[in-house]
Amino acid sequence: MPLSPTETSKILDELDHRPKKKLGQNFLVDGNIVRKSLAMADLPEGMPVVEIGPGLGTLTKQILANNHPVFAVEIDRELVKNLEKTLGRFIADQQLDLIQGDAVKYPLANLPSDIKEFAVVANLPYAISSPWMESLLHTKRIPFRMVVMLQKEAVSRMNSTHGTKEYNALSIFLKAAFTHIQTHPVSRQCFFPIPGIDSVLVQLDRLEAPFLFDQEDRALIRKIFTQRRKQIGSLIKKESTDVKEKIDRWLLANKLDRHLRPEQISAINWQQLAAEPKQ
Repeated sequence: MPLSPTETSKILDELDHRPKKKLGQNFLVDGNIVRKSLAMADLPEGMPVVEIGPGLGTLTKQILANNHPVFAVEIDRELVKNLEKTLGRFIADQQLDLIQGDAVKYPLANLPSDIKEFAVVANLPYAISSPWMESLLHTKRIPFRMVVMLQKEAVSRMNSTHGTKEYNALSIFLKAAFTHIQTHPVSRQCFFPIPGIDSVLVQLDRLEAPFLFDQEDRALIRKIFTQRRKQIGSLIKKESTDVKEKIDRWLLANKLDRHLRPEQISAINWQQLAAEPKQ
């Protein structure tokens, strides 16, 4: 069972640990949300799970109890030591592989390269949710399913469509790899300490044929979206000849006007830009 707010506070006091706001350390204390996370994940028997920021191990314990091997990455050394103590038998049995590090640098923790099918189930630290997702896509190893806790506003941005003010580069990259299956609202009261925002559990399933933007195209689209209100024709004037020619071919092939702003162009059209042959 998840720790209550009182139990969580007691353990943190015993560890002389103060939750670090910059690391997004808000610990889940609601058992219903833990159960909902696993119900949404609904994973095949024994499928490996990557967990980001296990904290005090509330979700980790339940994933392990459901007989899924866990590969976890936690940045906080004090919490890693506590997990090694409380979940030591799972580490000894090689059911839990825990590393101390930055999840943006290790987006799949210590997941072996020969594991092709896996899932991500995690209460993502809000400070790294977007960079972690970017880093995950960069690995080109796309999980079968992700059930992740995100800030409510982050989910809104992630699901944004062209023509809206929230539309952004990351939403384009995610739509090319995942389909959004369902969400579940999570009150801020489900955490200790209580954050200033509400959260959402999100289920994302890998598309049958995910499209992955390469590093060069991701960088170009991110750069273009930093000036999202400018017209495409104006934005490319300072780009290299190769980039200009690539964008011109793309605009022509997809019947897109040079006066369009980045936020007016659909995700599938941006995918078609990335699919343009390199010169």
